[in-house]
Amino acid sequence: MTRTEMSRSATERSTLFTVVIGLAALAILLQGLWAGIFLQHDGARDAASSWIDLHAMGGYVAIGLAALATVLGLVQLRARRDLWIGSLVLTALLVLEVYLGGLIRDAGQDTLTAVHVPFALAIMALAVSLLLRAPRGSTVD
Repeated sequence: MTRTEMSRSATERSTLFTVVIGLAALAILLQGLWAGIFLQHDGARDAASSWIDLHAMGGYVAIGLAALATVLGLVQLRARRDLWIGSLVLTALLVLEVYLGGLIRDAGQDTLTAVHVPFALAIMALAVSLLLRAPRGSTVD
């Protein structure tokens, strides 16, 4: 394999990771949109239940995409520890965030919203950071 072919292969691997982490970031961004829609109902859960369901499903989609990005990072970009460790942390934080959301929704612990919302903003910052870092640096193992 020539150096040019190796470089092209490394770029393709980085591109796949970038696409998946970008989709995860989009899913996280949409979480904020959906939350804003149902939070405007001032606690009237029945009026907002379909948006709450969509918000919950979006959380699972974000976890799946972040987990896929982690696997891609480990398998294809193992030299880029910043990416695979970052996406592993993102996955773990999303699991914790979904758990908090479940406590709010299913256990009625609405006071956790004061933690859930700012935590979501930190998660978004991490996702964007990974998205911006992905195309940079060497990806050749």
